[in-house]
Amino acid sequence: MPKLDLPPGWLRIVRELLATHVPDAVEWAYGSRVSGGSHPGSNLDLVLRHPGDLRAEHSGRHRLLAALHESDLPILVEVHDWARLPESFHREIERAHLVVQEPALAGAGPTRS
Repeated sequence: MPKLDLPPGWLRIVRELLATHVPDAVEWAYGSRVSGGSHPGSNLDLVLRHPGDLRAEHSGRHRLLAALHESDLPILVEVHDWARLPESFHREIERAHLVVQEPALAGAGPTRS
């Protein structure tokens, strides 16, 4: 089972910012920090999904991006909105992702869906 290659302190910061700025979103991590190909400077790829309507965009994305930029995280965190990504990218993300946070799972660790 894949795990998120992110130090616990960094994950805590990410999850706190997610809970503050997009509390109603489901956040998935994907990319090298999930697939096992990451190195210490690898970025973290996240995608926001609206649990009630996958076509709905999240208004908090820009606030989240600003907060991530101002945070103490020493890596780049890229945040995409599921509703704005092409279907082909959806399939790629669905193949290898971890759930970082869901509204009902606040406080739990990342899980495989």
